[in-house]
Amino acid sequence: MRLLPCGDRALLAEFPTLGAALAAHARWSAEAPAGITELVPAARTVLVRLDPAVLGLGAAEQWLAGHAPTSGAALPTAGLVTLPVVYDGDDLAVVAVAWGCSPLAVAERHAAVEWVCAFIGFAPGFPYLVPEGSGLPPVPRRPTSRPAVPPGAVALAAEYCGVYPRSSPGGWQLIGRTDAVLWDADRASPALVTPGTRVRFTAVRP
Repeated sequence: MRLLPCGDRALLAEFPTLGAALAAHARWSAEAPAGITELVPAARTVLVRLDPAVLGLGAAEQWLAGHAPTSGAALPTAGLVTLPVVYDGDDLAVVAVAWGCSPLAVAERHAAVEWVCAFIGFAPGFPYLVPEGSGLPPVPRRPTSRPAVPPGAVALAAEYCGVYPRSSPGGWQLIGRTDAVLWDADRASPALVTPGTRVRFTAVRP
């Protein structure tokens, strides 16, 4: 783990793997002392925001170093969101090749897995989901990004599954679509899926 200052109110903890970052986020979330105001996980980092009037950078760095995880990820889970999906994405055949199965089996295998949101990124409400238990084979990104991916598109890239909360460019492989609203600024909690949320996909007819 490497700790880098981010101004006078935050530290960025860097890790070699996603699992190490998730393990740190889980432990620090459970044990954080007064003065740590927010923990923001990402693929290889955790941003630790501070109240310097309560906990200075030096003291925070010492605490984080003394509470670094020593084993694999222990991602905390909270709540379950079920997303209905029409599995008719343009890239089902590409994913079928990567997984060594038929396009129909892609939908079946994807829906059979329970996913957990590791972190949010790219766009407000865009969840980076990882499979719980046995993983699925990684899926390559498209060689070129689409100029516009419709909102609700369910997509795969590397070890992640994501759902586009709004129309935007994107290079992930599209396998389906959902009518669930992933981001609504008028909701009390704008993001439907947040870090730690468990997600199940269920196949529905168009």
